[in-house]
Amino acid sequence: MIEYMESFGYALAIVVILFTFFLRIHTVAGHSMDMTLADGDKIMVVCLGGIERGDIVVVDGDSHYGQPLVKRVIGLEGDVIDLDMIGRVYVNGELLEEPYVSTPTLANNGFVFPITVEEGKAFLMGDNRTISKDSRSAEIGQIDCRDIYGKAVFRVLPFSSMGSLI
Repeated sequence: MIEYMESFGYALAIVVILFTFFLRIHTVAGHSMDMTLADGDKIMVVCLGGIERGDIVVVDGDSHYGQPLVKRVIGLEGDVIDLDMIGRVYVNGELLEEPYVSTPTLANNGFVFPITVEEGKAFLMGDNRTISKDSRSAEIGQIDCRDIYGKAVFRVLPFSSMGSLI
């Protein structure tokens, strides 16, 4: 019996450490990621490692945005982001393949493209481009990479949509 209790204690300690420092469960709020994530979905976020273009990330909302943001990384430091007249996105002159987007990408709030992503920042957009408030908005703009919690890797709930996001 003591061996079982000891094993349980170790397992519990490992789970607590994992969910304190390396993993988080986050609830998606809103419809800016529709087509990929729905309002109310629970996602597992990995807090270690770097981010890459195409990753879905969670941004700390306490510092500037009012609530946490869940968006897709379109560009990183030094990348040049451009939108053409019919709503296609280009990164460093190459057309971005975006099978997760169902509507054209239009600029918001009078931003003039092309835009070069600043040092230490990321350019993020939601997958539901029609309603997403993201880096195209002067209110949000480019995101400081230090404000990014981590990368969404797995949808936990609902069970019917459970699965990998990478």
